[in-house]
Amino acid sequence: MIKIYTEKAPQAVGPYSQAVISGNLLYTSGQIAINPETNTVEATDIQGQTVQIMKNLGEVLKAAGTDFDKVVKTTCFLADMNDFAAFNEIYAEYFTSLPARSCVAVKTLPKNVLAEVELIAEV
Repeated sequence: MIKIYTEKAPQAVGPYSQAVISGNLLYTSGQIAINPETNTVEATDIQGQTVQIMKNLGEVLKAAGTDFDKVVKTTCFLADMNDFAAFNEIYAEYFTSLPARSCVAVKTLPKNVLAEVELIAEV
């Protein structure tokens, strides 16, 4: 197992890795809308937060030597399912290869963000 780390994505807020490679697959931890330069959640709307999440995931993918086109599965967590359509607008810009996906509403997320996304990708 290879641990992946990049300073261009937020530091883990708990005892876990940003991502790990096992075999030919990358498993990311959930990314939230923390700007790694300021270590804060700057956007307050779902679309702004989703853009930051995708930037963070993109940097983790890059650090692992892969990209969004190699993603095979995502799991998305929304604090409010009423944000589903707005979230999907941004999500669709990044996941053009249409990987498998689960999307669920949850009671709360770390730092009270509106969304979190984790993924599995080929490396």
